[in-house]
Order: sequence, then C-alpha cells, then structure tokens
Amino acid sequence: MAGNLDKALTSMTGIDLAGRFGQGWDSISTFGVIFRMGIWWIRGCFSRLRFGSSAGLMLLVGKNVTIRQPKYLHVGSNFIAQDNCEINCLSEKGLTFGDKVTVGSYSIIRPTNLYGGPPGIGLKIGNNSSIGPYSYIGCSGYIEIGNNVMISPRVSIYSENHVFDDPAIPMIEQGVNRSFVIIEDDCWIASHSVILAGVRIGRGSVVGAGSVVTKDVPPFSIVAGNPAKIIKPRKN
Repeated sequence: MAGNLDKALTSMTGIDLAGRFGQGWDSISTFGVIFRMGIWWIRGCFSRLRFGSSAGLMLLVGKNVTIRQPKYLHVGSNFIAQDNCEINCLSEKGLTFGDKVTVGSYSIIRPTNLYGGPPGIGLKIGNNSSIGPYSYIGCSGYIEIGNNVMISPRVSIYSENHVFDDPAIPMIEQGVNRSFVIIEDDCWIASHSVILAGVRIGRGSVVGAGSVVTKDVPPFSIVAGNPAKIIKPRKN
C-alpha cells in the first residue's frame, strides 16, 4: 500500500516521494503526515492570493506562520513555510524563491526593520534549497543563495554591519553599512554557523558547525572555526 500511496502523492504534488513511506512507516503515521500536508495546502491556497507571484499546485504553509508585506514575495513550485516561521518581505528587490524551497520552523527572514526605517535590499534563493529551523536571515543588504543549498538549524546570515567609528556617539545612532552575502550552488552550512557581511561562499563548499565566516570561501572547500579557516579541499 505504501508504494501505491507514494505514486499517488507524487502524481498529485509533483514531488518525488518514492520510498518516503516504505518500511518502518505504519498506516497511522503515514496518514498523519498526509493529513497535516493537506491542512498546510489549504492554508497555502489562501496565503498565495496575497503573494506577488506563485507557481505550481503545491504551496504549503504551517500553523502560526507570519508573512508580512506578501506582495513583495515571489515563490516557485512546492514552496513550504513551516510552523511559526516569520517572513518579512518589504524590500527593494523583494524576496524571490525558486522551486522546492523550504523555510524552517521558527526561522526569521528580515530585510527591513519591523518599526519603519529604510527598506532593505532583499533575498534570492535558488531551486531545491532550504533554510533550517531557528535560522536568521538578515537581508537588509542583498543575500543570494544558490541551488541545492542546505542551511542547517540555527544558522545566522548578516548582510550589514553597525558603524562604530566615533566613540563619542552611541553606536546605535551611527547607522549601518549594507553589504551582501553570496552562497553559491551545492553548499552545506552546518548548524549554529554565522555568515558575516561581504562574504562569498564558493560552489560545493561545506561550513562546519559553529563556524564564523568572515571572509570568502573558495569553491569546493571545507572550512571550520572562529574565524573559519580552510580545513581541506573537497577536490584535489
């Protein structure tokens, strides 16, 4: 029965679910997942009416999801916003997500201050990429994340820095310098990592758990530490 269920769901959703509900999945657990996805899909049908644009049949929105200024949000097919995440969309370039993008539970995407001030620049995420639970994406500067990028839980990405040049003026009054962060295709950013402004992480790279990335990472590199340093290349 599980095989037939996989095929039926794959046909309905366009998502390859082969083997997802095989050995080890009892009927109650399987139908529990399907029921929850159904509720999320219904919620997504109403949410997408407010988006700037959306594609495909499947758009899943979990419970207690906050999407502010949704007309600046553009999503591809099979977009998932998990429970309790917060997506703030007001920005110069908007938020553009490709196909099969997931925003994890309790994560925050924030290009612009919630209480006014100048709009941020925005965020672009490619196909088949995900933002892990409890992550923070501060895209007041521009952040671009490529295809097939895995961002693990509790990762923070910042595209601006506070100005603190004048010790006679409180830092909170000196403003910020906006910059960028680029994460190229096929990268893995492990849990609790921090990516600071002005950094490009090259294609195929791995950032070890708990790292603080302060400078560019060459393609196909494994980096770790605070500040992050190259441990070894992935390709000889």
